[in-house]
Amino acid sequence: MPTNSFDNFFLSWTPDRKKLTRPYYLSLANALESDIISGKLASGTRLPPQRELADFLDLNFTTVTRAYNLCREKNLLYGVVGKGSFVSPLPGNTLTGKRTTAEHFTELGLVTGFDHLRAPVIEATGEVLKKGYIEELYSYTEPAGHLHQRAAGAHWMARMDVRTDSEHTAIFSGAQNAISTALLSLFRLGDKMAVDEYTYSNLIGTAKLSHIQLIPVRGDTHGMVPDELRSLCRKNHISGIFLMPNCANPTTCTLSEKRKDELADIILTHKLTLIEDDNTGTPLAAASDYHSMFTRVPEQTIHVCNSTMALCSGLRVAFAAFPEKFRSRLLDALFHLNIKTSSLDAEIMTELILSGKGRKILEQKSELAIERNRVFDSVFPGQLPPGSPAAFFRWFPLPRLKLNGVELERELMLRNISIYHARRFTVSRNPGAFLRFAISSPATLEELRKGLETVKEFLCENALSE
Repeated sequence: MPTNSFDNFFLSWTPDRKKLTRPYYLSLANALESDIISGKLASGTRLPPQRELADFLDLNFTTVTRAYNLCREKNLLYGVVGKGSFVSPLPGNTLTGKRTTAEHFTELGLVTGFDHLRAPVIEATGEVLKKGYIEELYSYTEPAGHLHQRAAGAHWMARMDVRTDSEHTAIFSGAQNAISTALLSLFRLGDKMAVDEYTYSNLIGTAKLSHIQLIPVRGDTHGMVPDELRSLCRKNHISGIFLMPNCANPTTCTLSEKRKDELADIILTHKLTLIEDDNTGTPLAAASDYHSMFTRVPEQTIHVCNSTMALCSGLRVAFAAFPEKFRSRLLDALFHLNIKTSSLDAEIMTELILSGKGRKILEQKSELAIERNRVFDSVFPGQLPPGSPAAFFRWFPLPRLKLNGVELERELMLRNISIYHARRFTVSRNPGAFLRFAISSPATLEELRKGLETVKEFLCENALSE
């Protein structure tokens, strides 16, 4: 029994000692990570001092120290000398955490878009450097982008049925910054936003920092269910909605035109502000019968064009279209947040668009993605097809396993595989059993196949018998 009684002593985190198993440090680290990722422990929470927690749990001090250190290595915690350990502002973000240095490490978690196709980008960069006004690109002017760059963005979005002009187009340093700016400028503290059951993980983190409550809406194979959205709007006073209509991340679900019409009617009726994050890099989006949500609800929508990231992830350029009534709030936020994208990057993107090289890059990457999807289907046959045949990632339903999502990710990392569990993509406290495979990230088809086979073998070893 612990030496001290904690009946009347507050600890910010009190894990259940009965649920800890050997090795205790790993079990305790798993419990801490789970409570952080689920939101039970909010960012900024000061954790109990290690000696006090060890006393409370009747464990050795070094056991708690090892558990804290494991979570610190995953960027879940940070320490302040003389003050203690705290939950990180963006817990669970492994992008800034440590990666294995193994030669045969396979990335199936972070989605990248065939970045080896750099030749057209390098050519476009050379063309830009030959222009006579290169000096102007190094001045801090036009936070939303130069006029001709915004005009190129409007031209690019037009092929996706986004009818806008240069005066209602802004350039952001990546789609995530466009989304963050929209959250901070178009919503207030405590506002509620409807999202898919599984949604973009960075939206979840940004909404927490912005104190915006995300309300998950049940979906089916066609996307968010209209009746569910309508019911939640009546009960919860929802003021906004976030949609990824085309090959949604992480589920790859694509909204049909009929489903878009149904959702647009609800958005209009309840006067919702829509953030449309459209993954417009696939052939489906460029089809003549493709129609955006922006066209359906133009006065209530900020459209974030996400295809530019697929051209070259190193060029932090994204275009956004918006109605007149959002102009001052959105552009003021862009200026005050000081997240202007590089004018040189924006000029290179403009060159890619106007020269036609951008479209050719997307066509090449679509062909590569189709090939990657075939490999996935050969290793995991019988799975539902993705919302787009050229999806860069796949959504996979898990069998019943002996491990939870945190443990699954960690064990696969020990096998030199990075992969993301459904817990990263939901605001629910009870995430479903899914994995997202970033099939575009491995360097070669052979590396992809070996990584998929490693995961398949692991899942078979850890499946529970029916």
